[in-house]
Amino acid sequence: MADKSPKNRWLPKRIVLLRHGETSDDSGGGDGISPSHSTPLSRRGAEQAKRAGALIRDLLDQSCPSWKIYVYVSPFECTRSTLREMGCAFPASRLIGVREECRVREQDFGNFQDPQKIRHLKEVRDKFGRFFFRFPEGESGADVYDRVSSFLESMWRDIDMQRFPHGGDDSELNLIIVSHGLAIRIFLMRWFRWTVEQFERLKSPKDCEFRVMQLGEGGEYSLAVHHDEGRLRAWGLSADMVAEQKLRAGSRSHQEAAAGEEEEVLWYRTFFGAADGDEDTSATRGGAGEG
Repeated sequence: MADKSPKNRWLPKRIVLLRHGETSDDSGGGDGISPSHSTPLSRRGAEQAKRAGALIRDLLDQSCPSWKIYVYVSPFECTRSTLREMGCAFPASRLIGVREECRVREQDFGNFQDPQKIRHLKEVRDKFGRFFFRFPEGESGADVYDRVSSFLESMWRDIDMQRFPHGGDDSELNLIIVSHGLAIRIFLMRWFRWTVEQFERLKSPKDCEFRVMQLGEGGEYSLAVHHDEGRLRAWGLSADMVAEQKLRAGSRSHQEAAAGEEEEVLWYRTFFGAADGDEDTSATRGGAGEG
C-alpha cells in the first residue's frame, strides 16, 4: 500500500512534465527574426496541446474521482499557449492555481537567432556534449541545471508549507510543469541525481509528449509507475537507470531508498581501493610493513 504518513499525505501524487506543442518555427512558418520567447504554436501544435490535456485528464480520472492540479508554466509564448489549449480539458474547480516560472524556460540560445547559424551550433553541440556546450550569448546545459535546481528548492518549499490545498486524504494533488525539452531532461537529471554521462543518453520529449513521475508504494517518485520498461529504454534510460526506477516504484521506504542508492551508483567504484580485509593493503601502499 502507498505510504499514508502525515508527510506523504501532502505530497503530490504525480509530477507531470509536459513539453510544449509544435511552434511556427518548427513547422517552417517562422521568420527567424522574432525572439524565441515570443514564437507562437503552429495550428498543429495547438491540436497537440488539446490532445495532451485530454490524455492527462484521462490519467487523473482513472486514478481518483477527486483530484486537483497545480501548474507551473514557462513564460514563453509556446508554453503559455500550450497551457491555454490543454486547459480546456480541466474544469476550473479542479485547478488550485497557476504560476509562471521563469526558471523552467527554454535554454537561452542568444538573442535574435539566425536559423542556419543555430543549426550549425547544434551540430557542434552534439559533438561537444549537450550539457557543457555554451551557445554564444546564451546558456549551457550546466547553466540550465543551476536554475532548475533553484526551482526545485522553491517547489519543495511550496510542498512543505502546504501551499497546495487539495482536500486531504480523499483527494490527489498533481503538479503539472509545462516546459521545454532540455529543461525537462535537466529536471529529471537533477531529481534522480543522474550523472552527466547518463544525461547525455536521454532523448528529448517530442512535441506535447509528457513524462509522469508518480509516487511508488514506498513513497519515492518513479517514472516506472506509469511508464513501462520499453518506453523508458526508448527515452534513453540505460538498463541500470531503468532498474533504479523500478526500485523506486516498489515498496521500499525513504531510508531503504537512501541506503540502496549506495549500491546502485557504481560508476565511481573503480576509483577506490578494495574494502578493508579484502587484500593486503600494505602492498598497494608502497610496501610499508614487511620488507
